[in-house]
Amino acid sequence: MAKQENPLTGEALIKEVCRRIRVARGYWDAHNNAACRGERDRALALYNTLTKEQKEQIPQVLRVWLRYRSEKYFGEHRTPPKSKRKSK
Repeated sequence: MAKQENPLTGEALIKEVCRRIRVARGYWDAHNNAACRGERDRALALYNTLTKEQKEQIPQVLRVWLRYRSEKYFGEHRTPPKSKRKSK
């Protein structure tokens, strides 16, 4: 994935945060935890750049999933995922 030349701002940034949260929830529903963790981290990084007013424009169901529900499973207090072992 190529880096964007111009960082997202305003409405485009809000849409991208919503999109990334929905993608993460899709991975969550598919039990693909590694992909979900990565997408959630990207969504959270973008979410944390938003102003309070912009955060309020994110649908509440998405905010709740990102900030609270997923924190239960992916928070810092959790044991990190193990790397896959190669069989001999």
